[in-house]
Formats: sequence, C-alpha cells, structure tokens
Amino acid sequence: MRRDAGQIVPKMALVLFAVVIVAMLVIRLGLQVDRRARAQSAADAAAIAGATEGEDIAGSVTEANGATLESFVVRGSEVEVVVRLGDERATARARRQW
Repeated sequence: MRRDAGQIVPKMALVLFAVVIVAMLVIRLGLQVDRRARAQSAADAAAIAGATEGEDIAGSVTEANGATLESFVVRGSEVEVVVRLGDERATARARRQW
C-alpha cells in the first residue's frame, strides 16, 4: 500500500490559493495604473482647457473626467494644474500660443 495516495488534493489547493493571490495582486495593480492614467489624462485636458479658455473651463473639464481640480496657476503664458482622482494626483502644464 502506498502512503502518498491522496496527496494531490492538498497540493492543488495550495497551487490554486497561490494563483488566486497573484491574480488579486495583478488586478489591484492594474486598477491603480488605470486610475493613475485617468488622473493624468484629466490633468492634461484641464491644462489645455485652462490655457485656452481659463480656470472655469479647466474646472468643468476636470469634473467631466470625474476628478477634482486642486490647483490652477498661471505663470505668464503657462498654466499648471493639479488634479486629484481618488488617491491619485497628477500635474500638467500647457502653454498659450497665439
């Protein structure tokens, strides 16, 4: 009689558990990367809108992207915005060109 009969079930359970943990980490990382990219896109759009139309339009564009405009600074012909989307924060600059 062999003593190793029935060993596959615990080993497969351990492998399945490890796969689930890795999958959860990959999904969480993917969501964080997506949120960061969306925050940066919102900041870029707000900076361009702010450079061409002003702070009110930059705020509207930011809200349309589901984010919050934290800062809007004009330095000469350059506009810098800081946008927050959830836990992510992004900064973008745009320059007015005539």
